[in-house]
Amino acid sequence: MSRWRPPQPKSSPYITATGFNRLEAELRALWVKRNDVTKALAAAAAEGDRSENAEYIYRKKELREIDRRIFYLQKRLPALKVVSSAPEDTGKVYFGAWVTLENESGQALCYRIVGADEIDPKEPYVSLDSPLAKALIKRTVDDEVIVTIGGKAMRYSIVAIEYK
Repeated sequence: MSRWRPPQPKSSPYITATGFNRLEAELRALWVKRNDVTKALAAAAAEGDRSENAEYIYRKKELREIDRRIFYLQKRLPALKVVSSAPEDTGKVYFGAWVTLENESGQALCYRIVGADEIDPKEPYVSLDSPLAKALIKRTVDDEVIVTIGGKAMRYSIVAIEYK
């Protein structure tokens, strides 16, 4: 059996101004952290035999992870398009909108549609590339949306749309 998988589809290049600033801050912090890790790596390398030096091996792995993330951010940040203003028609769902939905059981759910690069599990964000966001785009208040995830169809009604 082959392990080949088709490449993932490219994520949308849109990001909010807040998300862009957060990624830039992360990049700056990674450069500072990289400097500290490099110093610790040099100190670990000076201790002698590197093949049995756990500190050296750990720092090399840590440096590799930092470099991978820095490379990704340096490549991704210039490609991003910052969306900092609300659309002309604020009665429809577009990128950056806070959408309040009501599910079939009457429970209210509030999500913000953001770019794939700013998804945070602690925040009520939905990626622009997700099935839910794709179904919501260009819809208005009182529209019903059916989203199929994992073979299960879920029905939502749009209660409110806000651009903060």
